[in-house]
Amino acid sequence: MTQEKVNPTVYVVFISLLLDLLAFTMILPLLPSLLDHYKAKDTIGLYSWLSKQIVVFQELVGAPERFNSVLFGGFLGSMFSFLQFVAAPIVGGISDVIGRRKVMITCLVGVLFSYILWALSSNFAIFVFARFIGGISKGNVSLSMAIITDISTMKTRGIGMALIGIAFSLGFIIGPVIGALFAVWAKSKTGDWYILPALFAVFLALSDLVFFILFFKETLPKEKRANSIKESLKNATALINLKQLFDFTPVTGLNEQDFRKLKLLGIVYFVYLFIYSGLEFTLTFLTHHVFHYTSTQQGMMFFSIGLIMALIQGGYVRKLPSNKTKKTAVNGLWLIIPSFICVGLASSIHLLYLGLFLFAVSTALVVPCLMTMASEYGSVQQKGTVMGIFRSLGALARALGPILASVSFWSVGSTITYLTGAVFLLWPVLKLKKY
Repeated sequence: MTQEKVNPTVYVVFISLLLDLLAFTMILPLLPSLLDHYKAKDTIGLYSWLSKQIVVFQELVGAPERFNSVLFGGFLGSMFSFLQFVAAPIVGGISDVIGRRKVMITCLVGVLFSYILWALSSNFAIFVFARFIGGISKGNVSLSMAIITDISTMKTRGIGMALIGIAFSLGFIIGPVIGALFAVWAKSKTGDWYILPALFAVFLALSDLVFFILFFKETLPKEKRANSIKESLKNATALINLKQLFDFTPVTGLNEQDFRKLKLLGIVYFVYLFIYSGLEFTLTFLTHHVFHYTSTQQGMMFFSIGLIMALIQGGYVRKLPSNKTKKTAVNGLWLIIPSFICVGLASSIHLLYLGLFLFAVSTALVVPCLMTMASEYGSVQQKGTVMGIFRSLGALARALGPILASVSFWSVGSTITYLTGAVFLLWPVLKLKKY
């Protein structure tokens, strides 16, 4: 029996997403240096005003002052995720009507423009505006998932979702390394040093745009598109209403059982990412506070996590038969529980590494498998909407999770925070088992 071939467009999406994520992740190690730069050149007072709000939050939760820059970075990250939460279903809904290609190109142009603005950001307000534009343009990720769904069969869909996971893993391995090299270089520079890394991000984004225009062919033919852009936008904008978001209100035509399963899948995905993103963000606090890690050691830690994820997604998840997707997702959810316990109780580096290893394995299994399961729902005309809703749920979880985790971390300590997270993570795994 011959194995079904994967549509070549899957690899076009993989390369496009990888280029996008390299540009996106390279800014992460640069944030502390960028914030120091804009603090010194705060000519309009925005940085000063935001700093005062961060100090209020820092004092409220009892975080040491030296972590203000991390909290500041967390604020920018939450803003970015919240904008994705707003944009993803709108982008997906529009693409269901006018096709994926035009909407994806628009997103990529927006991302490119955000990096151009970064290169021109002589003050902090322009930099924040650049991040704002980047956030609302990030619908390209949920669109990538919708494209995979368009061109995949039940047998090959898991491969496509695994490749998206691999693109994320590689992006979060290589991008921060590029950013770290620029950060080291920037220490010996004065003036507007950020222009060079910003121009490199512009180069990556422009390469992505040109590559996509040249090699991507429309995957949603006119006869399979939704009819009304007005109706799609109405449905998409309604998802800012949280009740309608979690109820998957815009998705129509499903029988009652499938609708119930889709909603269950959505809440499992949200709860998992909400708690997961809290650990991911506060890991910086933990390694600084307990293990006295330097920025370089932290970079190596995240590099190792990303490498493990890429190896598992490329070597195992990509070859996973469709009938084992749910079981693999459940196994991954079970693994995140001892991961939180190990990290929470870690007083030695060995227990921390064991927890982080389980953390990486769980992430590599859970996210692509849940996405593959979600992509089975909705008509051809609604795949973009379904994947947009899932992307929105993920973005909302990533916007809120770090805030609650930071409050808990500094209020009751890392051990109670992570052990409580482990207990709450029993809910999604037990729910998915009944799916």
